[in-house]
Amino acid sequence: MSEERAIDLVEPLQVVATAGHVDHGKSSLVTRLTGIDPDRLAEEKRRGLTIDLGFAWATLPSGREVGFVDVPGHERFVRTMLAGVGPVRLVLFVVAADEGWRRQTEEHLAIVDVLGVTGAVVALTKRDLVDADRLEDARMEVIERVRGSALQSATVVSCSSETGEGVNELVDALDDMVANAPVPPTDGRTRLFVDRVFPVAGAGTVVTGTLTGGPLAVGDEAEVLPTGVRARIRSLQTHKRQIEVARPVSRVAVNLAGVDRSRLTRGDVLAHPERWHPTSLIEAKIRPVRGLAHELTSRGAFSFHAGAADRDAKLHLYAARSVPDDGAFVRIYLSAPVALDVYDRFVLRESGRSETVAGGVVLDTFPPRRAGATAVDRLTVRERATRDELAELLVSERGAATVADIRIVVGTDPSDIANARRARHWWVHDRVADVVRDDVTATLQAFHDASPHAEGRETAAVRRDIVAALRRAGAPGDAEIADALLAHLVDQGAVERAGSVFRLPGRTAGVATEEVDRVVRVVADAEPTPPTVAELQQRGFGGDTIDAAVRRGVLVRIAPDLVLTRSMVDRAIEVVREAGAEGSTVSSVRERLGTSRRYAVPLMEHLDRTGATRRSGDLRFARGK
Repeated sequence: MSEERAIDLVEPLQVVATAGHVDHGKSSLVTRLTGIDPDRLAEEKRRGLTIDLGFAWATLPSGREVGFVDVPGHERFVRTMLAGVGPVRLVLFVVAADEGWRRQTEEHLAIVDVLGVTGAVVALTKRDLVDADRLEDARMEVIERVRGSALQSATVVSCSSETGEGVNELVDALDDMVANAPVPPTDGRTRLFVDRVFPVAGAGTVVTGTLTGGPLAVGDEAEVLPTGVRARIRSLQTHKRQIEVARPVSRVAVNLAGVDRSRLTRGDVLAHPERWHPTSLIEAKIRPVRGLAHELTSRGAFSFHAGAADRDAKLHLYAARSVPDDGAFVRIYLSAPVALDVYDRFVLRESGRSETVAGGVVLDTFPPRRAGATAVDRLTVRERATRDELAELLVSERGAATVADIRIVVGTDPSDIANARRARHWWVHDRVADVVRDDVTATLQAFHDASPHAEGRETAAVRRDIVAALRRAGAPGDAEIADALLAHLVDQGAVERAGSVFRLPGRTAGVATEEVDRVVRVVADAEPTPPTVAELQQRGFGGDTIDAAVRRGVLVRIAPDLVLTRSMVDRAIEVVREAGAEGSTVSSVRERLGTSRRYAVPLMEHLDRTGATRRSGDLRFARGK
């Protein structure tokens, strides 16, 4: 990379892609405009034919700097052309005056049309080879051909790369196009579609591409997608100048440290780590290219082109056998993942016919596993939504979504989402949260009515209630969301927690304190050989009373049918601790406590289970202090 002085370009640059039929003078025109020959390969020089992407740049009269991506025009290299024009929204469309409109001219127009270019200039080249009448005929033909397309309002300038005629007018038209182009977003998610990978002696691996979304800086950690390979940005260049920060939209060369060239390829995306999640399944709206001579159905083999990436693709149309002129919703299965964003534009080519057949807009990068009967309604809403509405839309569709999922799909961490509430690291739609709240409170009320002496419903049971309510509301039904919503209900005062149980607010324990104290006295008075649970029940103590004493910690259940007071359990732990390194046997503990094996054995097993003691053979040793 160049050793020229470092420059941090503050003003966003713009990138212009060429398009047009083979041998209509695209590369010659770029050379005339920039003084840089974009044909860098020896074979291109020998054949006089662009076969790979070329790059050049120039400063316009206004002082604005612009980069050019020169694409091949031959039909055999349409995939390469798509890799160059895919991330770019400004076009220099070239038509030769002596040959006029040709087959690849039409296909390139179809491509830039469906990609949604935001600015274009048409260069009517080789004016020196035709007379005035032929030049005017060619100009009128261009105007007629682009009518109804994204190039309809484009300025048409006749020029000659050979003589220089009209080139100044072309430069002015390009300057106007760049000046009026929408300002590219610079505070979004960084994404550089890699269109070239090569080694540099002494520097390592270099990738080039058109940077969109957000900045890249020297020293940043970067991630290569879809492989997930990590690398560090050693240095950056724009137009052969060293820079510290690259800003969109611009042509950028990135020197990567810590990654081998063999692990990168054209179509990869360079981004900041954990900001994108590649996908191989999307939903979209597609429309046939204008003038398509045959019906477009889901039958056949297709290739999908977005940014500089291309993948084999299979289509599944929703609610249509073929795609009408105004488009259809579709599910697309890709042969390998791509880092895509909602509202990305793409091109579909039919492999068998080797022609461009459709363009589309991504509507969902992570659609439901099953399309469902409501897919068309869901995608209709998506098509009309703005990016600012995406977070709310995502939560509404799913019922609940994690903060991480929203960040990946939307690109930001919203501090507030309309019609949704935050529960730990989940955003839950209001309708789902309301269903859960109503269901839980109703279930708890029914529980209190059926078990008036119980202090509350156990956590596991309440969690199951919430999972069932989530599924009925159409949200993911798993314990993680249930726990988050349960904590949210407690924070909101909708339910209360009492130890290991939950109850309605203000609901006092069903068992009187006096009754609990009485059963504790009965057990304590009979220790070290107290009554069993069954014997206590025979004396009139209900199971609710015994359970309440256990929950309050004044009785300890050492076995299903045995309870002891907390003080006796603590005495047993102290006996083991006093034995020190010699350890204690069941018999020695039994003797010290004055109890029987019926109580000593389950007592020691309880201490083992709860971690108070450690067993080694027949000996027990105290844990902790």
